[in-house]
Parts: sequence; structure tokens; C-alpha cells
Amino acid sequence: MIAAGSGGTCMRNRLGGLVWGVVVWILCAGPAAAERVTDSAGRRVAVPDRVERVFAAGPPASIFLYVLAPDRLLGWNRPLRPAERPFIAPAYRDLPALGRLTGRGNTANVEVILRARPDLVFDFGSLRATYISLADRVQAQTGLPYLLIDGSLENTAASLRLLGSVLGAEARAERLARFAEETYRALDAGLAQVPETRRPRVYFARGPDGLETGVRGSINTEIIERVGAINVAVSESRRGLARVSIEQVLAWNPDTIVTLDEGFFAAVQRDPLWRQVEAVRRERVYLAPLVPFGWVDRPPSVNRLMGIRWLARLLYPEVFGGDLAAATREFYALFYQVDLTEDQLEQLLARAGGVR
Repeated sequence: MIAAGSGGTCMRNRLGGLVWGVVVWILCAGPAAAERVTDSAGRRVAVPDRVERVFAAGPPASIFLYVLAPDRLLGWNRPLRPAERPFIAPAYRDLPALGRLTGRGNTANVEVILRARPDLVFDFGSLRATYISLADRVQAQTGLPYLLIDGSLENTAASLRLLGSVLGAEARAERLARFAEETYRALDAGLAQVPETRRPRVYFARGPDGLETGVRGSINTEIIERVGAINVAVSESRRGLARVSIEQVLAWNPDTIVTLDEGFFAAVQRDPLWRQVEAVRRERVYLAPLVPFGWVDRPPSVNRLMGIRWLARLLYPEVFGGDLAAATREFYALFYQVDLTEDQLEQLLARAGGVR
């Protein structure tokens, strides 16, 4: 009995040791299965080797992720509008609306994120302290890795390559990054031919009355300044979006207006006050296309690469020629994975000053 008991005890000890060894192996393997990634804010984040499910923190991030790796996108921040749906690949039109963590009207919270079961939370945009603090807080509360990636135009290529490496989508990221780099190279080569004295003075009109704008240096007007135009909205005290008066617009007296609002675009020529502005008198008011995402803003993400091509041609037609229709087809096929019909192309270009 004693011998048998001793043997049984030894066997149990051996089995226990084996189980414990497996547990130790799993625990040790856990950290090795996660890679430390340095995001654009300099935060060191442990990211799983395989990232299959990503929660996009805001609209710029959801667009960025859809363009780069749509199969990883868990959902949109809001339901796609009927006008937007035809410009999105069919497989992704009906993804759920999960809300947003960042920006105006944030509707998502920790519970929403956890229910979505992501491998990663990702934001694309500003690197200001408030966004870094949010990333740290959400990561601490959920235990999920949270990457914050630079959303500035100038760093688009680097940002694509960074997230592409995290998602294992390096080939796709490289193709998109090279498109961005070529866009900037062509833009800079053309702008070198345009003297400062010939740069247009642009006002960015938002809202139905056109009296919301982005002050110089804001992410909302970054594209206007990147194409060499002079953003007339200057403020020593304000950043980002601001409400202004018509008297202030009259004092700035821009020679060009770019707007996102169809109501403003339709009514501005009939408004006696706006008709005093040089841009309105000269009929240099342009409506930026908005579907599926804005070419100039709304939101400020990789969709603005198409806006650069459009604005450069619009503002400097003597320098930037080429076929805008062909460029639009190329962009939508590469970035949004849709082949535009003739009707869709006409819809995009008809009111944007785009001569085909």
C-alpha cells in the first residue's frame, strides 16, 4: 500500500508539474506574442501579433482603416447615409454603427468598446495632450492596446506604413503611401512655378450660413494651406473651427471660397451681403464633393488626398492640368475599392468646378 501510494503520489506530482509547466509556458508566451509598437505620440503599446478586429475611435480613423484594411474594421462611427453607400464597397456598407470616442458628439464608451471585442483600438488625427490622455485612459480601463497615429497630411505616408506593419498589411500600405508621396511631389513641383503673389486668398465656408470656418493652422484647413493658398481666417486666440461674422469675411475679402454646404452654395449668390465679397462677385465659390467622404474636410483623413488633386487643378489651372475624371476614377478604385459609373463621376464633378 505504501509503495502504491508513493507511486500514485509521484505520478500526481509529475502530472502536477507537467500542468504547471504548461501554465508557465503559456504565461511566458503571452508577452512574446505581443509586439511593443511606438505610436505617433511616442507611446509604447503592446500589440498582439495578429490583429483581426479593430475599433476605430473616430471618423478619420474609420476612413483610414477602411482604406487600408477594411476586413479589420468592426463598424462605422455612424450609419452610412444613402448618398454615401454607393461609393463604398458592398461588403462594408452595412457594418454596424458603433459610435465614436473622439470629436464632437462622442457616443461610444468603455462598455461599447468591450462589447465589440476588438484586438486593438485605433485613432487617427491630432496628437494633442487631450487625445493622448484619452488613449491612456481607455487603454487602462479596457486593458486593450490603443494606438494614436498622426493624422496630419504631411505624415500620411508614414502613418499608412505604421498601421500597415501592425496589421500585416504592408503591401497595401506601401501602395497607398506611394500614392500619397507622388501626390505631394507633383504638388510641390507645380507650386514651385507659382509666385507667392499669385497664390489665391481662400475662405473655407462651413455651415448653412457659411460663417463657420477653420482658422489658419487648423486640421480642417490644412489642405487649403498645403496647396499653397492663403487661408484668410487668422486668429491670435482661436484654434480649430470658429464662428465669424459676415463683417469679418468682408474685411478679409477672399478671392476664392470653398464650401462643404450645398445650402450655402445655392444661396450665396442671392445674398446681398455675400455679393460684396470678391469671391462671390467673381463667381469663384466652389462646392467640395462629400461622398463618400469630403475631399477637403468632413472628416480630415486620407480622403483629402483626392482634394489636393482637385484644389491644385482648380486654383492653378495653368500649372496643374490632366484629366480630373481619370484621376477621380483612379482614386476611388484604389482607396475606396469602387469602380465609378459615368453617373457617379458626373455627380462628383458637376458642382465642383471640374471640367471634364
